[in-house]
Amino acid sequence: MKTPPIASSPENASVLRSDFFWGFATAAAQVEGAWDADGKGDSIWDKFSRIPGRVIDGSTNADATCAYDLYKDDVQLLKKLGVNSYRFSLAWSRIIPLGGKDDPINEAGLQYYSNLVDELIANNITPFVTLFHWDTPQALEDRYGGMLDQARYTPDFERYARVCFAALGDRVKHWITYNEPGVYTLAGYAAGVHAPGRSSLPERDDPGDSSTEPFIVAHTELVSHARAVKIYRKEFKPTQKGVIGITLHGNYSAPWDENDPKDVEAADRAQQFEIACFADPIYGSGDYPPCMRDQLGDRLPHFTPEEKALVKGSSDFYGMNSYTTFYVRHRDEPADINDHKGNITFHDTNKAGVSRGAESDTPWLRSNPAGFLALLHWIWDRYRTPIYITENGTTAKGEHDWDPTSGFWLDDTFRQDFFEGYVGAVADAVRSGVDIRSYFAWTFTDNWEWAAGYTDRFGGSWVDFESKEKTRYPKKSAFELGRIFEHLIKKN
Repeated sequence: MKTPPIASSPENASVLRSDFFWGFATAAAQVEGAWDADGKGDSIWDKFSRIPGRVIDGSTNADATCAYDLYKDDVQLLKKLGVNSYRFSLAWSRIIPLGGKDDPINEAGLQYYSNLVDELIANNITPFVTLFHWDTPQALEDRYGGMLDQARYTPDFERYARVCFAALGDRVKHWITYNEPGVYTLAGYAAGVHAPGRSSLPERDDPGDSSTEPFIVAHTELVSHARAVKIYRKEFKPTQKGVIGITLHGNYSAPWDENDPKDVEAADRAQQFEIACFADPIYGSGDYPPCMRDQLGDRLPHFTPEEKALVKGSSDFYGMNSYTTFYVRHRDEPADINDHKGNITFHDTNKAGVSRGAESDTPWLRSNPAGFLALLHWIWDRYRTPIYITENGTTAKGEHDWDPTSGFWLDDTFRQDFFEGYVGAVADAVRSGVDIRSYFAWTFTDNWEWAAGYTDRFGGSWVDFESKEKTRYPKKSAFELGRIFEHLIKKN
């Protein structure tokens, strides 16, 4: 792996296109709060977070960071930080409380998002809108099991997408259907640690089947994504002139022993299971990777000819979320029936004892700009589709103990160095011919981080979770990120 020059290096001056988008990303369930305000319905995360033991610190997302009430203040903070764009998601159950194709629309919910879009545009901030960031309406889960029933779920998602396009598409020109469908399936239907909490793993007492359900749900996401895109392209794009795509997760996998062909193959296989599972049907062959079919057989759904034609080409860009790098080692034993990774093991150091990166405050996340650069090239070489980096960021040790009344600014050096390295990888990749058009840092403010509750601080602004107003205090890294992009983006 090649370590790129830091972002602020002189050779990176003006390397990014003049219309490059940069900003911060958020998710409705993690920031909005107001979980039942103004007619909003229950989502699967509203319910899941209230189950004792499901969230590490016992918190719920009922208040999150109060962004529903503080959106005007948040837009002013975004403006102060100098961003030119902001990625956020819509809460389906705020717009259609019961979720279904024949259920009533909540006009108050739609108006909230319309107001947010207007506020952003009035402050010269381009909205990037995600339709689904893991918060299925609970009513659909209760009615038919949500995404486990593709035939019933897909028309409901189509109707939801159409309502959003019609209400907001005159101003929103960048749409994302699903955020990280792979994380949603594996955490929610394999491990059971995220909503809706389904798993058949021995150590858990959940409903579900970890050997089949994640792949059923993934197939539903791919097909319903493609149907929503078809609706947009046929009914809305001719007049609204926007773009639409999907955002996929995926971290870089490096061989534990780079001289062992089995480890080299295992590392590539890990990326196919994690990334190509969704990307190949959309951007590549039009089908799941052969290595997945070899391991999973008919537990992996088959595309009908109609589905294959619908899914292939159903994204105007490659939405990319990535955070870290792992060393991967092959296994000689047969894969377990509940294996979803490609029959490999992950390691923090390679055979030579080299660490996969500097530690953050989150065990799985270590900083490795070289791996990020390698992954950018892997995605570009495989799919040749413009890349929108829609999430990238880190936690940093020691931030929980910061005292906002101390008079000292939170100088988060670790996160600043992370951005210098990872955005430096973006600049290096662009110089090599990779077409990259955005970078959204995860996340705007410290937030409610799913099953981790308030224990992971990814934000560009520190949030006082003990205060009623969830008061925000910008960190130095947020301003440094603005300085970095001022250096990188070409002036008109």
